[in-house]
Amino acid sequence: MTQTPAKRILLGIAGGIAAYKAADLCSKLAQAGHHVQVVMTAGASEFIGETTLAALSGRPVATKSFDPRYPLGAHIELAVDLDAMVIAPATASVLARLANGQADDLLSTLYLQNTAPVLLAPAMSDPMWSQPAVQRNIETLRNDGCRIIGPEKGWLSCRVQGVGRMSEPTKIVDEIHTFFSAITKRS
Repeated sequence: MTQTPAKRILLGIAGGIAAYKAADLCSKLAQAGHHVQVVMTAGASEFIGETTLAALSGRPVATKSFDPRYPLGAHIELAVDLDAMVIAPATASVLARLANGQADDLLSTLYLQNTAPVLLAPAMSDPMWSQPAVQRNIETLRNDGCRIIGPEKGWLSCRVQGVGRMSEPTKIVDEIHTFFSAITKRS
């Protein structure tokens, strides 16, 4: 892994089977010295527990827009001074909400409030990834300035080979560090 100065990273986790990989991603980012704040959708909580991610990040996990820990609003306070927002896995549903500016949960509201760069690691089945609507959303998000990491071809949870597998956490961390290095070189 490339050595990158500590950054404030918001790690958004959407509700797909690849959410289990987010624990490894969170751990790798924390081990690299980054300050990781995890935000999970309700669906993500069906796949991985908050306790695991809180232990790995060293911070309480945020799941609700209306949380007494954030008197100004979680979507306001968690977006302050971020260096990057990373959403992994980014499901078809989350991609659609982000591309259309729909703010109906904490993660999508944070996306709209956020002014830091956004990196998305899509994860879904091959047929879903191939849908014109998903590809339009990806193109919209790219045009909006989001960096897309993956997806990869390989074994999918639906027990077939195809494109849609979330990139491995090591690759995502490398992409994040490459992104930060490019920003540093430009400054």
